[in-house]
Amino acid sequence: MADLREVQSVIDRGGHRAVVSAVRADGSVHSSVVAAGLTRHPVTGEPAAAFTSAAGALKLRLLRERPQAALVFQAGPHWASVAGAADLIGYDDPYEGVDTAHLRALLREVFSAAGGEHEDWEAYGRAMEEQRRSAVLIAPERVFAM
Repeated sequence: MADLREVQSVIDRGGHRAVVSAVRADGSVHSSVVAAGLTRHPVTGEPAAAFTSAAGALKLRLLRERPQAALVFQAGPHWASVAGAADLIGYDDPYEGVDTAHLRALLREVFSAAGGEHEDWEAYGRAMEEQRRSAVLIAPERVFAM
């Protein structure tokens, strides 16, 4: 099994675009493209793969029901995946130990870890609140790279 250094290497070569997959109630897989990166869980401090999503996204609904996800990054012929339990932390996904100020900082951190930059963090914070964004943090229970 690979480790997160190999995942970061693929991200460094190919960028932060990843395919995230979650499971529907019927067992079929739902996949979509996100900007993602590696960070640390804000409460446990453990490493995590992370992305943010707006409140109405199907992936969030599915992850609330079945909190397991996989992210796959690709750089040319190389790829890396991180799969495991998903914690959702957001305006509509409260999490013990994360208040509103901490949530705003977390959303900025995940955005930056996913390669994002912003000229006005206050405006960014307001937009995240308006979109009712959540951070999705995936514990690296299974990490593969090729």
